[in-house]
Amino acid sequence: MTAQDAALVALKQYYGYDSFRPGQQGIVEALLAGRDVLGVMPTGAGKSVCYQIPAALLPGVTLVISPLISLMRDQVDALNDIGLPAAFVNTTQDMDEQSMVLAQAAAGQIKLLYVAPERLETARFRDFAARTPISLIAVDEAHCVSQWGQDFRSSYLGIGEFIAGLPNRPPIGAFTATATERVRRDIVELLGLRNPAVTVTGFDRPNLYFDVVKLETKYKAAWVASYIAEHKDESGIIYCATRKNTEALAATLNDMGHTAVAYHGGMAADVRGKAQRDFITDKVPVVVATNAFGMGIDKSDVRFVIHYNMPESIEAYYQEAGRAGRDGEPSRCTLLWNESDIVTRRRLLDGDYENERMTSEQQEIVRQSKRRLLDGMIGYCRTTDCLHRYMTRYFGQELAAPGADAANSGDDKCGACSNCESTFATTDVTQVARAISRCVHDVNQRVGSGKIVKILRGSQAQDLAWLDPEQLPTFGMLKEVNTALIRDVLNQMATDGYLSIAEGRLPIVQFGGRATETVAPDFHYEIKKVERKSTARVASRGAYGGGAADSTSEAQVTDAGKPLGSYTPDDDAEALFQKLRELRRTIAQEIGKPPYIVFSDKTLRDMAVIRPVTNAQFLAVNGVGEHKLELYGKRFMEAVAAFNAGKA
Repeated sequence: MTAQDAALVALKQYYGYDSFRPGQQGIVEALLAGRDVLGVMPTGAGKSVCYQIPAALLPGVTLVISPLISLMRDQVDALNDIGLPAAFVNTTQDMDEQSMVLAQAAAGQIKLLYVAPERLETARFRDFAARTPISLIAVDEAHCVSQWGQDFRSSYLGIGEFIAGLPNRPPIGAFTATATERVRRDIVELLGLRNPAVTVTGFDRPNLYFDVVKLETKYKAAWVASYIAEHKDESGIIYCATRKNTEALAATLNDMGHTAVAYHGGMAADVRGKAQRDFITDKVPVVVATNAFGMGIDKSDVRFVIHYNMPESIEAYYQEAGRAGRDGEPSRCTLLWNESDIVTRRRLLDGDYENERMTSEQQEIVRQSKRRLLDGMIGYCRTTDCLHRYMTRYFGQELAAPGADAANSGDDKCGACSNCESTFATTDVTQVARAISRCVHDVNQRVGSGKIVKILRGSQAQDLAWLDPEQLPTFGMLKEVNTALIRDVLNQMATDGYLSIAEGRLPIVQFGGRATETVAPDFHYEIKKVERKSTARVASRGAYGGGAADSTSEAQVTDAGKPLGSYTPDDDAEALFQKLRELRRTIAQEIGKPPYIVFSDKTLRDMAVIRPVTNAQFLAVNGVGEHKLELYGKRFMEAVAAFNAGKA
């Protein structure tokens, strides 16, 4: 049997799927052939399968390096549930428990061993690794190794050293959902990957509806409460920028009768753990959290992610919003933002940034890099372009236009974001953009954005003296234009490719690939209008303090609860799906595991269509492997049979 055939047999046996998703098979075959890989795949695309299938087929143990110990138990439970023996070693165990797990791994009784990167630095674990056959090392959330990513963790810098110290180096698989080209280069270099097979499957998540709503802070809680009320049976995450906001919003929602739990890094470990378990096991439908929550969360049926505040980067937003709809079902990602969010983010960004592994100069470079990441996020809020296209372009992927069909009548609207579906007020900033481009030319692409703004505003600041600014044609050209607007337009131009901001210690503004368009006679440039009076129709909903000023578009608010996606179940299938969900919840409570570990929503929907009553039919359901049939098949088939009898 070839490696390709063996991989497909294992996929069907353990996961119940007949074929791999895009990108998976090439990664699996490369690892089985002993080659290093770098897999950049969106959340929900099945990165874990890429190393779990090789782990099932290779003779020794696979070491999985994962950043958060709080997630390991769920990942290990899910693997054991499909028949792949897995375990973890972390600080939640005493020394005897850790010794037992390491002994089982050394004896070949465990196929996948999960550890945090800090564990690799201990002498005890290094001794274990030196005498145990390790067939594969998988580095999850690999972008954490790069200081240019949004989630840099100094503990990840020790992984390359650990790998280099092994007596027999196994193939290495590095996986992430968010990595620009620069971060990918860092991953390869810092982990010491050798001629890796690089797979980038694309960043678009077509099952997600992206929504941007500009809303004053005082109306945000009411908006969230209104959304939750319209989606009572759905599971969701609400992200806040600060711990204080997290606790306040959770308390407000509970006072309004919506069950929600707070989660942030300042809470006691047991309280955090309970909050996460209650959410994952569906005891609590909504968690209000800081970005401390969610990395690697396997809950597949999160139907909405709402950002109460603007995140610090597109990478962070993509990863956090991407926790919705991991099962491929239609889900919604809404960003609520306003000008004070930008101020808050800049204040948090410019706070202390200490790292013992970096010099003060390196730390300042990182600060500047993070400022540019924030500018990209601001651009997402301001853009009039398709939000899917904006996000994928940021990561270096240009989406093809959908093309002409009945749904889009020949335009390039995606049908899955508020920019393509809604109307909103815009500001014509063509002349501002032209002036900025001319100023960059005047200074020969030698200065940063701050000085560009000062020149255009006609500033007499001393730090401009060396440029002799008053002799420049663009000096004072925009003296009547608000400074913040000039800065916003400049940042948007960089995001849209008209300008480029150099990386490194001196972030110089240079021309981008589209710069020549700004001098064309037909050049036209718009951004979303900063403020807009709300419509009477918005006010009539009762959740926004009628008539108050905000820039929420009518379509954005009134369409907030509309169903998404193409799945339209008939009444019988929907009724059976709900019965199967109830059974799943009961089984999950009995075994003390999250419901999604039993079966995903996607699998239950397929089950509701196929209505299996024999083992062969049950194995034909997407996501049902042999071990799942053995564990749960009888009860689910009995439920289907009972439902069929009731409809007869």
